[in-house]
Amino acid sequence: MTETNETTARRVVVITGAGGGLGAPIAHRFAADGCTTVLLGRTEQTLREAIARGPQGADMHPWVGDVSDLEAITGVMNAIAQRFGRLDVLVNNAGLALPGTVEATDLATYRAMMSVNVDGVFFASRAALPHLRNTRGNIVNIGSIGGIRADWQQAAYNAGKGAVANLTNAMALDHGHEVRVNAVHPNTTWSHDYIRQALAEGSPLRARFDDRVPMRRPGHPHEIAAVVAFLAGPEASYVNGAQVPVDGGLTASNGQADPYRV
Repeated sequence: MTETNETTARRVVVITGAGGGLGAPIAHRFAADGCTTVLLGRTEQTLREAIARGPQGADMHPWVGDVSDLEAITGVMNAIAQRFGRLDVLVNNAGLALPGTVEATDLATYRAMMSVNVDGVFFASRAALPHLRNTRGNIVNIGSIGGIRADWQQAAYNAGKGAVANLTNAMALDHGHEVRVNAVHPNTTWSHDYIRQALAEGSPLRARFDDRVPMRRPGHPHEIAAVVAFLAGPEASYVNGAQVPVDGGLTASNGQADPYRV
């Protein structure tokens, strides 16, 4: 039944936080694959701009909603399923990263990150599950290697993404007989201007970055999107509870610098 649903019908895919960063390229990949793609975010204009950058003529739709509000996101998922007749894939991509240690992160910043990074995944999944169950669909959570290994000065972000990783495990156990649940954990990618500036060729930070990452470069958003699309597709029909680092080999290391590289 899973194979039939995933291969013969136009799938309806919802991507949260789809206005920019990784969300827009993920949405563009599903749209290019022929899916009805719903870009969910807080600002309609940003979503429309993301659609304009995507494949021309693709079946993409902006939808305003707040994943951190359970009642609101439940209404959104119900409305999407009603409008398009089904829901096949939820990509929990919405996220917020603000730097700080445990001591330096103020309460408002902590609450803001947890409400999006943890509550948002929990609430959107809860709202989507009844509809995904009907189609034998699946969920792909966008975590981070910061949820598997820690970053300097990212205490709240790392805590939230760590929760996403283990929430993926829990949902895969509880719902895998009907709805597959997997997670993708990206390394730093060329997803924002500030990353491109900070990791420009020749910068001191780029040299340190390349010394840690075996592939010696950040990832490209389309590389992350390709893994998400695979996990959400029929060829991954027996993949459930997977935690997939897309990090250029960073987490293969024990953390020490390469002593043989000049």
